[in-house]
Amino acid sequence: MGTIRRGAAERLEYANFEGVIPEGQYGAGTVMVWDTGPYGSADRMSMDEQVLRGKIDVRLRGRKLRGGFTLITTGQRSTGRRQTKNWLLIKHRDEHTDPSWNIDAPALSRSVLTGRTLRQIAEGRPPRRR
Repeated sequence: MGTIRRGAAERLEYANFEGVIPEGQYGAGTVMVWDTGPYGSADRMSMDEQVLRGKIDVRLRGRKLRGGFTLITTGQRSTGRRQTKNWLLIKHRDEHTDPSWNIDAPALSRSVLTGRTLRQIAEGRPPRRR
């Protein structure tokens, strides 16, 4: 299984960033680290090959998401000057399946790094003590 580590790859340079990206900048808006943890391909194809085919099979061992998942593209849409791909995340039925799991649970609305909500991050509030 791979692990996202600080400095492990250029594209993960901001993996631990939380804050507000100003309007007019790429990714503008409030940014939260919702989950962290090791992951690995559940397929024999490389992640790059899976992205190209539009279907990614992965096993997650995050603090919030665990088990097998599939990401599939649901098509492209135009957002002004550029095309964006939409992805749908599907949970596999496995040993980590929990029918009582609720994405709207208050505990799931907080950052795994700082314990803050999106609103608290946007307001610039300090991280919660752990």
